[in-house]
Amino acid sequence: MALDTRTGRRPSFAAMLWGSTVGKKTVMAVSGLIMLLYLVVHMIGNLKIFFGAAEFNHYAHWLRVVGEPFMHEEWTLWLVRVVLLAAVVAHATSAYQLSRRDIRARPGTYVHRKPRSSYATRTMRWGGIILGLFLVWHLLDLTTGTVHAGFRPGHPYQNVVDTFSTWYGNVIYLVAMLALGLHIRHGFWSAAQTLGVGSRARDRALKTTANALALVLTVGFVSVPVAVMTGVVS
Repeated sequence: MALDTRTGRRPSFAAMLWGSTVGKKTVMAVSGLIMLLYLVVHMIGNLKIFFGAAEFNHYAHWLRVVGEPFMHEEWTLWLVRVVLLAAVVAHATSAYQLSRRDIRARPGTYVHRKPRSSYATRTMRWGGIILGLFLVWHLLDLTTGTVHAGFRPGHPYQNVVDTFSTWYGNVIYLVAMLALGLHIRHGFWSAAQTLGVGSRARDRALKTTANALALVLTVGFVSVPVAVMTGVVS
């Protein structure tokens, strides 16, 4: 094991893992699956809006008190937020560093040529940027109310309806959800390959699962703004 030239010490296993391409891909895959699990749960919760304001508002309140009395109010919610934030940061950081490493590894003869990347790579890259920007807007819109005119704390149903009663709220959300679907479609299959789940015999099943997850999540999330736009939810 080589010594770290800066400290003169042997690097830890975690440092060696993070420093390798395989390690970064593994971090990216695991963090992506954590976020995917959250998205499935989040989508199911969002669909409660179709059962009316009382049901949706009760669900939003339950999120703040889940785990009581063992957990104090909002402790569980903040624990989930911290885990998700760590997953987002790890995912974005590993993706960025892998991208930079890939660029540095290209032959010098291509320096002055326009980089040629696959459709999947471009989709993941730009999809990730779109989703990152959307996440910031989404939190400022429906969590803090910073960019939401008329935001009413404690009234999530009305806040959601207000957001999707604006053209820009619908455009931002729909574009982000389409990007999310494409991101999941490629990301799930890629994560399976990274974690050693994929094989020639399983590839078809994994791709089918990736397509199904992408479709279900996209339709599930998009159904809320569409329902508001069409008056099904008001």
